[in-house]
Amino acid sequence: MAKVTYDANICIRYKQQSYPRSFYMSAVVLQELLAGANNASVIKELERSRHEYRKLNRLLVPTEEDWWHAGLVLNALQRGRRSKKTGKIPKISVAERYRIINDVLIARTAKRAGVIVITDNVNDFLKIRNFCDVKIISGSKYFSSS
Repeated sequence: MAKVTYDANICIRYKQQSYPRSFYMSAVVLQELLAGANNASVIKELERSRHEYRKLNRLLVPTEEDWWHAGLVLNALQRGRRSKKTGKIPKISVAERYRIINDVLIARTAKRAGVIVITDNVNDFLKIRNFCDVKIISGSKYFSSS
């Protein structure tokens, strides 16, 4: 069974009660979910998940190297650099760069761990994939085949 992680939009949209045994939790996603938590019980559950996945050694936490590579990816996207995979890509705006920084970190940590990202934000991850060869699957495709 392939190792997977969910983007925050998947956690919110599909509201999983349990995760597959091959699941890796992203610290970046936990941060996004924590920032949007609307009550103390949600915060407690997120804290429990963080401890559980850390104990299982399945918590994807960005390293210094991941932050460095995220900066390189964001720079390449903002400058519209040439991708080895697809050639010259359109530039993204500074506002878009700030919007997708968490997705770049999710992609980078997933790539490093050999984990597939399940996301409904496929367009942004396709842009990121020009410079960070992460595997992605849309939520609809993933959950229809599960």
